[in-house]
Amino acid sequence: MIKLTRFNGSVFYLNATHIETVEATPDTVITLFNDRKYIVKDSAESVANRVQAFYQNVHPATGIPRIPDDANE
Repeated sequence: MIKLTRFNGSVFYLNATHIETVEATPDTVITLFNDRKYIVKDSAESVANRVQAFYQNVHPATGIPRIPDDANE
């Protein structure tokens, strides 16, 4: 899940695996695979960075957080 902010200031979390596109029009429009759209205050670049960080920290096949190799020492 990634944290986002609506224009009214409320914060919500969106499942990053459901995002199809992120556009700057100039407002940031996030489109999900089911064609639902969200317009958020966060920049498109910021959203893209959060999605990238999400995928770097989660095993893509299972959605289970990765455990660093040095955590077992």
